[in-house]
Amino acid sequence: MDKKKSVSSKFIFFFGSFGGILFGYDIGVMTGALPFLKTDWNLTNASLIGWVTSAVMFGAIFGAAIAGQLADKLGRRRMILMSSLIFAIGSILCGFSPNNGTFYLIGMRIFLGLAVGAASALVPAYMSEMAPAHLRGSLSGINQTMIVSGMLISYVIDFVLKDLPENISWRLMLGLASVPAIILFAGVLKLPESPRFLIKANRLDEARQVLSFVRKPEEVEGEVKAIQETAATEKNSMEKTSWATLFNSKYRYLVIAGVGVAAFQQFQGANAIFYYIPLIVEKATGSAASSALMWPIVQGVLLVIGSLLYIWIAEKFNRRTLLTLGGTVMALSFLLPAVINWIVPNASPMMIVFFLSIYVAFYSFTWAPLTWVLVGEVFPLAVRGRASGLASSFNWIGSWAVGLLFPIMTASMSQEAVFAVFGLICVFGVLFIRFCVPETRGHSLEEIEARGTNHGKKNAEETVESN
Repeated sequence: MDKKKSVSSKFIFFFGSFGGILFGYDIGVMTGALPFLKTDWNLTNASLIGWVTSAVMFGAIFGAAIAGQLADKLGRRRMILMSSLIFAIGSILCGFSPNNGTFYLIGMRIFLGLAVGAASALVPAYMSEMAPAHLRGSLSGINQTMIVSGMLISYVIDFVLKDLPENISWRLMLGLASVPAIILFAGVLKLPESPRFLIKANRLDEARQVLSFVRKPEEVEGEVKAIQETAATEKNSMEKTSWATLFNSKYRYLVIAGVGVAAFQQFQGANAIFYYIPLIVEKATGSAASSALMWPIVQGVLLVIGSLLYIWIAEKFNRRTLLTLGGTVMALSFLLPAVINWIVPNASPMMIVFFLSIYVAFYSFTWAPLTWVLVGEVFPLAVRGRASGLASSFNWIGSWAVGLLFPIMTASMSQEAVFAVFGLICVFGVLFIRFCVPETRGHSLEEIEARGTNHGKKNAEETVESN
């Protein structure tokens, strides 16, 4: 423990969120690699293109669920270390895919997805448990900055490598993902374990020491007692926790809120833009997708700027307010091109790219970061690991479905019609926020849990009375 006394809070928050770089890079890298892979392997089947792109998200569905359960037993830190190793190995194996080894590449990307999904579940939980309540929104927002920075890095690397021979460029693009994984592993070796996990494991002295890294001295004992009280209240239910426990009357309200937000973030169609923007530009303009790799960089810059804007405004506006604003503008950005194209059939085909950029700009400082903030702070302690894993799995189910179905949908429908469907989903997302999600800004995790379980208890009593 002496060695860990030198760990600064800045180091903890930086490497605690660095896992976002991993799945940010892998979300973005296929955007540039896909056009070269298609040419190198002569990939023309829309379903195979969708599977190659979405295989990582398919693996992430299971990685997130498994990591959520194991994190409650082994700890957040140890699971992040394991994820970084799997990510590094999987990235290298993808780069060494045999020629025309489509199914091998799909299999390796599913394996890689296990680590990506694990990181998506573990990083928000770790950050929310380390951060003080008044800074939790902005500090957890660092996770989103890491994700979009990873995406931007991958876009830039794709652009730099685009002039290499096709059979080399896409392999390097995929294989270089091992670099941030190795950096993450080295950094996490020095990180402490989450204080909430330590208290649940009855390692109180270690928990006090970890809290001393990120809290004022006078705050440590108060937080230890608050966590102990919550843990004591939930001890019996923790021993009996199962998947069914997530949806009993006590926890249902908060679990549905967190899982619903995570699912809507992806089903609203953001990753259709991030995975396929060169192909979207190709279909709109007729130019080759491999010559449109500047557009992903534009999207990446918008995402990074938006994530930094979020960190600045995170504690100035309520979570629900920002999600409502973002979801409304996102819906209009998807719906308006279809309306304009219906009124003015000869409108510029680049109009859709303009509106997609507006979508990305508002998504970047609302739904993108706030999803992970809410997932990290809304779930009760007794089911937090399992519920976080479930939320991340639903998030990756949406991401996988969008990645798989978008090329199939655009092969049979106009792009305006496809995005209009996503626009309607954005509308439902806004309604979900207004009616099903509690406000969490400025409240401790224990306060959020108390309010949520009281809400569930009230609803259960009203149901009994009505019967």
